[in-house]
Amino acid sequence: MRHQRNRYQLSRSASHRKSLLMNLSKEVIEHERIETTEAKAKAVKPELEKLITLAKRGDLHARRQALSALGQDKFAVYKLFEEVAPRYSAREGGYTRILKLGPRRSDSTEMVLLELV
Repeated sequence: MRHQRNRYQLSRSASHRKSLLMNLSKEVIEHERIETTEAKAKAVKPELEKLITLAKRGDLHARRQALSALGQDKFAVYKLFEEVAPRYSAREGGYTRILKLGPRRSDSTEMVLLELV
């Protein structure tokens, strides 16, 4: 039973959802701003916040955990630890921002910008 399980389902299987969140996280780290749907942005935001908090720790175990979460992408982990995390050293949380853009023309899905603050 799913008691108290409040993650976003996104109409995907668990493995597809994990892959989607991993790829969105990598894209935000790499480009620092992505345009996506509101539901996907709200789903990936907590994952990204946890990764940045992990990177602020900066030790080897945190780096290995980030590698695992980002699918062994060494470039993304390097950028996360060396460029992104030091930027937020004095900040306790709230590293990302969601800006609404309005509906997409084709199917009226609410689009947003997910960016690092």
